[in-house]
Amino acid sequence: MMNSMNVPSKRSTLERKLDKLILALFGTLFMMCLIGAIGSGIFINQKYYYLGLDKGVAAEFNPSNRFVVAALTFFTLITLYSTVIPISLYVSIEMIKFIQSTQFINKDLHMYHAETNTPALARTSNLNEELGQVEYIFSDKTGTLTRNLMEFFKCSIGGEVYGSGVTEIEKGAAQRNGIKIQELRKSATAIQEKGFNFDDHRLMRGAWRNEPNSDTCKEFFRCLAICHTVLPEGDESPEKITYQAASPDEAALVTAAKNFGFFFFRRTHTMIHVRESCVEKMGKIQDVAYEILNVLEFNSTRKRQSVVCRYPNGRLVLYCKGADTVIYERLASGNDDLKKVNRAHLEQFGSAGLRTLCLAYRDLSPETYESWNEKFIQAKSSLRGRETKLDEVAELIEKDLILIGSTAIEDKLQEGVPACIETLSRAGIKVWVLTGDQMGTAINIAYACNLINNEMKQFIISSETDAIREVENRGDQVEIACFIKEEVKKQLKKCLEEAQHYLHSAPGPKLTLVIDGKCLMYALDPTLRVMLLNLSLNCTSVVCCRVSPLQKAQVTSMVKKGARKITLSIGDGANDVSMIQAAHIGIGISGLEGMQAVMASDFAIAQFRYLTDLLLVHGRWSYLRICKVIAYFFYKNLTFTLTQFWFTFQTGFSGQRFYDDWFQSLYNVIFTALPVIIVGLFDKDVSASLSKRYPELYKEGIRDAFFKWRVVVTWACFSVYQSLVFYHFVITSSASGKNSSGRMLGQWDISTMAFTCVVITVNLRLLMICNSITRWHYISVGGSILAWFMFIFVYSVLRENVFFVIYVLMSTFYFYLTVLLVPIVALFGDFIYLGIQRWFFPYDYQIVQEIHRHELDDNTSAGSPEVGSQRTPQEEGNPLPREISRHTGFAFDSPGFESFFAAQLGIYAPHKAWDVARRASMKSKPKMPQRN
Repeated sequence: MMNSMNVPSKRSTLERKLDKLILALFGTLFMMCLIGAIGSGIFINQKYYYLGLDKGVAAEFNPSNRFVVAALTFFTLITLYSTVIPISLYVSIEMIKFIQSTQFINKDLHMYHAETNTPALARTSNLNEELGQVEYIFSDKTGTLTRNLMEFFKCSIGGEVYGSGVTEIEKGAAQRNGIKIQELRKSATAIQEKGFNFDDHRLMRGAWRNEPNSDTCKEFFRCLAICHTVLPEGDESPEKITYQAASPDEAALVTAAKNFGFFFFRRTHTMIHVRESCVEKMGKIQDVAYEILNVLEFNSTRKRQSVVCRYPNGRLVLYCKGADTVIYERLASGNDDLKKVNRAHLEQFGSAGLRTLCLAYRDLSPETYESWNEKFIQAKSSLRGRETKLDEVAELIEKDLILIGSTAIEDKLQEGVPACIETLSRAGIKVWVLTGDQMGTAINIAYACNLINNEMKQFIISSETDAIREVENRGDQVEIACFIKEEVKKQLKKCLEEAQHYLHSAPGPKLTLVIDGKCLMYALDPTLRVMLLNLSLNCTSVVCCRVSPLQKAQVTSMVKKGARKITLSIGDGANDVSMIQAAHIGIGISGLEGMQAVMASDFAIAQFRYLTDLLLVHGRWSYLRICKVIAYFFYKNLTFTLTQFWFTFQTGFSGQRFYDDWFQSLYNVIFTALPVIIVGLFDKDVSASLSKRYPELYKEGIRDAFFKWRVVVTWACFSVYQSLVFYHFVITSSASGKNSSGRMLGQWDISTMAFTCVVITVNLRLLMICNSITRWHYISVGGSILAWFMFIFVYSVLRENVFFVIYVLMSTFYFYLTVLLVPIVALFGDFIYLGIQRWFFPYDYQIVQEIHRHELDDNTSAGSPEVGSQRTPQEEGNPLPREISRHTGFAFDSPGFESFFAAQLGIYAPHKAWDVARRASMKSKPKMPQRN
């Protein structure tokens, strides 16, 4: 409970921009009402005798008090023009987002992990469109990029390396350098089981007794068997027992001890029972009970775990295991050769992509232990600051340690991680890896994930330098802090100058930054944070190693607030919770470390590779759909309200209604509600397979290309144009219009006709912005228009002011001509604009549409199986569509086609408008899709 924190409330960036749009609409409403109020104050005059504006008139029409008239008219117009505020927009968006989450994301088979029977889970619907704008991903390594299936692989004992296997990372590094590694055969003594993949005949089956450092080996194995919090379950036999551990690392270490002949089989509150084989002599087995006196538990701050135990012969020993940085700080002086050799072994293990731990011990005298234990009991019984006091007491005994050796555990990469990161990189997304592993391990994992390659310029900021080690050996903490901070400042300044030089040189290499946790602690200082941020933003990828959970959250917040970019954090364990909650979007991986990350996340997936579908498919579609929904709502409400606004100028600014009350009330609720929801659910520019085949399409979301103020202003201009067409065309043309009985058309006739044109036009305009039109679009648009006619047929019989209006109108040829011509004229400007935009200034997705316009349409839904994201070997060998195309028409010679593919190669190619006109005028024969 002490570690729990409030879950932050997250809102998408698009929703915040929507709030600004709503404020702009309130400003528009205020200006419209102010214009009407001023106009009413000016218009009111006694010269209009036929209005009866003489003594005894109501205050709102009294010419002698124009200010009161204007003020009252202002409030009247607020109610009249209130339809410009899209109140139902929020309800529609929430409905769309909820269905997107529950029906599309949660049921997408591409994000279903069959092995663990785990589908994707959207735990919130607020951030669907935010998935389409992510620019920075912060990822944990263990269990996120890797499988979190730990296997004991190698070890170093007393300065000697044991273990002959070759890791995936080593194979990948050799392949990059053109070296061929031969697969080694397993020896006869090799044992293969879950958590243990070690092969070295020198240690197996008691052979360690013949090693020169056999006493050190014995201490090493006992440390593995005793220093842990694992619980055994099942039969007390090596073949049937199972271990329940807090982390897979601990289970792997205890399993290793078992296979080395130190079988931990029973645990009580104070005792650990170990069955030791071949200790005194070959073939001899004995059960030894070790009394556990104290357990100093692991946490993210200590980065180590210790156990004080008493041997049956009374020997008191402190066994400690932890990160190399914290163990080396607490080693006794002397034996520098072993420290140096073991450090070299750690670097060797790290370069092979292995997770390392250092093991150490200390013999305790009874007096020393009793004196310390009293302080430990006092700290443990403390009610305030218990954790801090326990850590302080642990520091008193975890010193003067003797180094035993180190372990190396392999955690293989998840399937599809390198391809996923490469695809995300092409999409313009920068991936940062934040891990607790040492630098060598982190760098090699980054190489294996395609996060770093040999063509990149690497900036490495490390505390593992000779100068820093020399200062650390003196032991003055103040001097160490000042010196490291100054060194970090120098390195940051140097790297930033180099980065700016490379960025200004064309073409410069891609940049990557690698920094360890100790340097990061000082780099996050307010005096250096800006420099770190500038350097990081200039890099394609960043790797932070040996970082704590707090540092993960600090780095995420630095980019989120400092760069103001959309961030996404992904992790699988409790140590990733703070990072997940700090980012705009938190992704939890339901792995082997519990469900803490999932419970704190916004979305949950089973594998890292599913980010491709979550971001490039569902994220893109959601962003595109929500942008269209918001823009269309803004357009249709403004268009409808402006027709009422123009009518005010012909009514002396009196606040007279142009439409019937029920027309105004049901406009957003029934007559235009369903089609926009259908667009928000089913519209998609390209199929899921093409979204993953052309990840560069995602960059439009990063640039926020579909919801800029320029887009809003464009929609507003067309609203003004169409409202003028609706009002003035209908008013002007009906001036000489007569019904079947020869009478002139009245106000309610004209307003009903205008409202009919508005409903038809705004619904048809919706079809013009759709990229894919399904039967649901036709049903919703046709149903909305039909709903209006059904309503008016019934309503005109019941309502007095519009009694039989529709029947009278439909008896005239003028009605049908108006309903046909007015929408055509109103939509003509949109048609011209959309045509020019697609020909001369196309979006990237429109270029892809043209490239694949002759292919069979992929009508599969978001949750059904589609073509995989990766190209087949045959496709990889094929040239780009432009190289094999014989077409000269718009599809393959369109503006932007060259720039689109040039952008994939990092080359800028501007549009050529005159070439566009020439190519678009050339004819091309339609190509029929080939069927097998």
